[in-house]
Amino acid sequence: MTPGSIKQERRRKHYIMLLACFSVIGVCMLLIVLCYVKRKRSSNDRDQEVSQQERKVDVEAFLRSHGSSGPKRYTYTDLKRITNSFKNKIGQGGYGSVYKGQFQNGNLVAVKMLHESKGDTREFINEVASIGNTNHVNVVKLIGFCYSGHRRALVYEYMSNGSLEKFLFKGNNYNLLGLEMLFKIAIGVARGLEYLHRGCNTRILHFDIKPHNILLDENFCPKISDFGLAKSYPQRDSSTLSITEARGTVGYIAPEVFLKSFGGVSHKSDVYSYGMLVLEMVGCRRKANVEGVLSSEEYFPQWIYNQLEQGEETNQEGILSSEEIELQRKMMIVSLWCVKTNPHRRPAMSKVVEMLEGALELEAPEASSLSASPRSQTTLSSDVLSTIPDQLV
Repeated sequence: MTPGSIKQERRRKHYIMLLACFSVIGVCMLLIVLCYVKRKRSSNDRDQEVSQQERKVDVEAFLRSHGSSGPKRYTYTDLKRITNSFKNKIGQGGYGSVYKGQFQNGNLVAVKMLHESKGDTREFINEVASIGNTNHVNVVKLIGFCYSGHRRALVYEYMSNGSLEKFLFKGNNYNLLGLEMLFKIAIGVARGLEYLHRGCNTRILHFDIKPHNILLDENFCPKISDFGLAKSYPQRDSSTLSITEARGTVGYIAPEVFLKSFGGVSHKSDVYSYGMLVLEMVGCRRKANVEGVLSSEEYFPQWIYNQLEQGEETNQEGILSSEEIELQRKMMIVSLWCVKTNPHRRPAMSKVVEMLEGALELEAPEASSLSASPRSQTTLSSDVLSTIPDQLV
């Protein structure tokens, strides 16, 4: 064997040894990765098993604590039968979809299928418990719920006239419902909120009062719905509530909910949203939007106050009677009291009901009490609120 061939043979053996070493290292690394994946999967399976067991315990504990008095639990198969395999979709939102259903006895229901969520089961059960324990003519009735694996649903009484929103944003709301009917709806919503704040064993804060969440039955009786953002706490506790993030809908959300410097979050936050709701009902927000107020430096409540001072109610095209104008004026004045920037200066819902139902003529709050800094409030509306997540809109 020549010196050259010997050198080549040594080089070949060297390469083989390197290749063998890399192969061993690669196999070892692969085994390590496989062991890690197996251990991780096993850990996830155990966590999932524990989580499922906890969910089962939560649901069973809820059923035991509420017995036959609580809302009924349905299976997913039950919901498919009730809704005819979800064929009649009547609503859609960020929470999920709503389907029309019917029991065997002919009673109609609305089945809200919630999006798949990895949220805390206790929150869902607490929500079901809080709504299930309510019983008021102006709060939508929760008939039952479904918690089956990743599927969650709420079964409500069916409201044939849908939401108030469709009567306010399609043409002229006065022609659709009339001021007298709108006034009755405003009183009904106020009574419903008064019940949630004071009539339950636990005080329930809704946090999302708006036209979309006010449902109307066949007689146009209003019922507060959609408690997805609601919070409850014992009546004996402090009047303020600690929340970790802003909740509500831009345009109706109270200022203290997203900025603590305005005050503590409490039932007065719902009062603010109610005031904005009623202003929407009487057409003030749309009229202000047409005149560019909502996008200008002028503070919206201040503009309404000026309208009242000048006697310029929103009697569009002279279609309101003198009686209707008085009802409209009362709704506007009550709303001004409700949307004060300082939550401590807003009336409780019991006082709101008294103001609406009272026979005495109301006086608007002083302009200076509407906002300590109109300019800063306008800035918050355009800057701070724009940072609120889309799901709150």
